[in-house]
Amino acid sequence: MTLPVRGPLRIAQVAPVATSVPPPRSGSIETMTALLTDGLVAQGHDVTLFATSESRTRAMLHATFGRGYREDPVNWPWELCELMNLSAALERAESFDIVHYQAKYHPLSLALGRLTPVTLVQTLHHSPSASEIALWSQHYPEAPFVAVSQAQARLMKGLNVVATVPHAVDTEAFAFQPNPGDYLLFLGRFIEGKGVLQAIDAARQAGLPIVLAAEANDYYAAHIAPLVDGRRVIYAGEVIHDAKVALLGRARALLYPLQADEPFGLVLAEATTCGTPVAALDRGAAREVVVEGVTGHVFSTLEALIAGLPSVLALDRAGVRAAAVDRFSVDRMVKGYVQVYRALAASRKPHHTQATLR
Repeated sequence: MTLPVRGPLRIAQVAPVATSVPPPRSGSIETMTALLTDGLVAQGHDVTLFATSESRTRAMLHATFGRGYREDPVNWPWELCELMNLSAALERAESFDIVHYQAKYHPLSLALGRLTPVTLVQTLHHSPSASEIALWSQHYPEAPFVAVSQAQARLMKGLNVVATVPHAVDTEAFAFQPNPGDYLLFLGRFIEGKGVLQAIDAARQAGLPIVLAAEANDYYAAHIAPLVDGRRVIYAGEVIHDAKVALLGRARALLYPLQADEPFGLVLAEATTCGTPVAALDRGAAREVVVEGVTGHVFSTLEALIAGLPSVLALDRAGVRAAAVDRFSVDRMVKGYVQVYRALAASRKPHHTQATLR
């Protein structure tokens, strides 16, 4: 098979099948997969998206499932659903130059990479533990990974990290809002690591109301709901895209006091694209996403964040928007992945399906 170094590529884009691509509500991985897939098609590549049938895409769509396992409890266990969707792409591997797996929880694709005649590359969307890296690198040290930030790449030492390609934002879909309201915003899952309680405390000490936007869960019921009074702490629920853009744009600032590392922090990019500055704690990739003193500030402690919040609120919103649009364009992300695809396709070694018995 002749592998193209130039010209259009034949790409299998394997999305998670938890929900549709793009997602109806929250879902950063599905959002990124949608932007990448449509961006690849716009640049002339032949792309097949393996996702649920409710997905909307400019690519050819192959659907193993009608609805995702978040919506349809019949599609369970989730691991089997993910493997079936991935297998649908690998069964057609001869039709592609590259297969790209978006790993929602774990890189389930690792165990299958040696069984396919084309390169199978995976993007990791969480911060892996040392034990995970040890397991993966012991058994599949050659498997190519793409990191979404340098912070994540540092955690992946020992794996074959072939590139770092940051996430993008559909800048046209996140409109600039020069005139904010008078509230702070927390937008993210309700878990301890996201720092929602710290965000509520920061808003209280700043004397500003805070809006919380995410799907309610057990953590919300136990720890957050008792603090919601509809006046100083307002719960907006899990919002669809248009409502999210309105919330982000009208916020005076986004609070991001992470208590655990994250590989990127897409909501930071989305907020700043609307012109809304961010106040973040120095965890994960925050310093890679926030342009210090331009799109927000990154603080070492919660106390420093609270003290420095006036400087965040004073940032020029037009400058915030301009910097974000420059950094998070879809075109830049797509070009980064195309370089990865071409390099991997050109260096593909002969296919072997039989392992040596020991």
